[in-house]
Amino acid sequence: MAIRSLAYVVVDSADVEAWRAYGERVLGMQAIDHDGGLRLRMDERPFRMLIRPSDGERFHAAGLVYPDKAAFDRGIAGLRDAGVAVEFASAEEAKDRHVVEFVRCADPSGNRLEIGWGRVVDGDPFVSPAGVSAFVTGEMGMGHVVFPATKLAETRAFYVDLLGFGDTDTMRAYLQGGGPDDPGVGLHFLHCDNPRHHSVALAEFPVPSGLVHMMVEVPGLDDVGRALDRAKAANVHISSSLGKHMNDKMVSFYMRSPGGFDIEYGFGGIQPDWKSFTPTISIKEDEWGHQWDFGG
Repeated sequence: MAIRSLAYVVVDSADVEAWRAYGERVLGMQAIDHDGGLRLRMDERPFRMLIRPSDGERFHAAGLVYPDKAAFDRGIAGLRDAGVAVEFASAEEAKDRHVVEFVRCADPSGNRLEIGWGRVVDGDPFVSPAGVSAFVTGEMGMGHVVFPATKLAETRAFYVDLLGFGDTDTMRAYLQGGGPDDPGVGLHFLHCDNPRHHSVALAEFPVPSGLVHMMVEVPGLDDVGRALDRAKAANVHISSSLGKHMNDKMVSFYMRSPGGFDIEYGFGGIQPDWKSFTPTISIKEDEWGHQWDFGG
């Protein structure tokens, strides 16, 4: 049994109020005060982003979930058998994350994970303060994360062999223009047990913030366009212009978060049938657009 979805992310921040403004006015999520920090809601779940007060800015962990306890027990046993150090969270911590149980561990590149089971909803309707019509979540989870993976092969094997992810797409990006002296960097796009094109991706370079980017999806182009307008009005750095990816067909733009990592805001991602899908090797990143500006 494989991981079902990316359920949530945890971010450490020294400026919780910056995240409140960004989360509500730019992303269009609902901010709820929590233990000195914030929970950001984007659907019926009590939170999808947890912003914890800290002395600095860093992506803390991604929360992955199994579909049930049996799958969780087998999965955690497999991690232990493979020599992965796992730490069981307390019942109080699990209640705070709105899961039944979870463990903490790290992948071979050092990316922290919280792996649990149990879907807890609070019954309160999601109301976007910015008028976002909805976010595409449900069984596909909150979106995707792209981790830095300096140990690319070992990290891919961790997700595929131990957590049950499958290969969706492989790519090599040439950041220096693809000349004869440019080795490029490898990327792996991995799906779990839901229709989203990828829930985790791995990029072969280090990132000081702890995350390359995370993606949230909305139902239509107008939702994306309005978010781009809100980001510009708030003087948020636009890391990439609007564009359409080659592999998942997502139409999106990228913007800098208060945590220093980017957030991709998009719509229209394909939902493959994994029973008939053939993994791809993309030689081009985009069908059009996505002009990058890494400064700011």
